[in-house]
Amino acid sequence: MTATILYEGNLRCNAQHLQSGTSIETDAPTDNQGKGERFSPTDLVCTALATCMVTTMAIKTASMGIELKGTTINVKKHMLNDPRMIGAIDVEVNFPNSLILEEKDQVILKRVGDNCPVVKSLHPDVKLNVQYNFAK
Repeated sequence: MTATILYEGNLRCNAQHLQSGTSIETDAPTDNQGKGERFSPTDLVCTALATCMVTTMAIKTASMGIELKGTTINVKKHMLNDPRMIGAIDVEVNFPNSLILEEKDQVILKRVGDNCPVVKSLHPDVKLNVQYNFAK
């Protein structure tokens, strides 16, 4: 088992990660009857995507002698209403200005990020708009 979730009422859940004991609270978003005081479940899907992309890239670059520390990712979700679902996710990966990469390494990073496990787990109807910003 990965986690246990307790529904606390008022559209809030508390999820506990069993291996580490850490927890995450969620709220329904303000556009769907919630308070928006925590990540919503769909926010976590988008966050999982971004963190999976950079984590898998960092796993790959460790064997290449490249450190991705300082990389930032901006992620934005676009919801649909009928059916209520994530329609698109914008992901902007910003590598540090101090990290100068050869074109072949940039291609490898894009390939790894575009094929991370979360990308492969998303429904094909979810449109992904990914932009990689490398230092020049």
